[in-house]
Amino acid sequence: MSVMPLKWLDPEVIHFPPPEDALRDPNGLLAIGGNINPQWLLAAYRRGVFPWYEENQPILWWCPDPRMVLRPGHMHGSRSLLRLARSGRYEISFDRSFDQVIEACAASGTGGVASVGREASTPKARSSTWITYRLQKAFQSLHRSGYAHSVEVWDADGHLAGGLYGLGLGRVFFGESMFSRQSNTSKLALWHLQQRLKEWNYGLIDCQVASHHLFSLGAQEIPRQEFLQTASKLLTADDRRGPWQ
Repeated sequence: MSVMPLKWLDPEVIHFPPPEDALRDPNGLLAIGGNINPQWLLAAYRRGVFPWYEENQPILWWCPDPRMVLRPGHMHGSRSLLRLARSGRYEISFDRSFDQVIEACAASGTGGVASVGREASTPKARSSTWITYRLQKAFQSLHRSGYAHSVEVWDADGHLAGGLYGLGLGRVFFGESMFSRQSNTSKLALWHLQQRLKEWNYGLIDCQVASHHLFSLGAQEIPRQEFLQTASKLLTADDRRGPWQ
């Protein structure tokens, strides 16, 4: 079977090749180049494509097969996590401090998407230098325009103990990164997020790539085509833009 060559994207024209053209090795690498700004990111995620690259690399776009997803309301909470969620030890907020959350994720340096100390919800399991300066600024702009959202976990002293951020489009939440400064606080952020998304009739949390940690939380792998078809239907719903309270 012949392999399609990787497509270099014109930074002035938003266009992505069909996801089926993605490489098998590395799994899901679809295209190179293009641009990192809010318009490109919105177009990419609506097509099931996401950027993942490091500061010294060209922009790399991915759509892996299979795809890791978590259904809101189906997260497996351990006894210790459920006790922590009921304890009232931490205060949970949405969109109170997006900039602090993304800066903490970018500075963590020890995991990948949604991870610190391997406590991941979406595993780009390498150095978190993939949250480049341009990507960070683009997501901050998306937050100001009401598309990107954060969950914060605050301790009793008012310190930010953990959190996560991602992109909400239609009825899909595209998880990007999370961090913990205290034990289990990123899981606590995810627990509250998936409960809220269930109340709002969201159908998917996109976790992108599989990990043992994700499986333990109740996430599952589905074929790329199933993910794209399901997401396409969910993305027809109106975006829940603006601050999440």
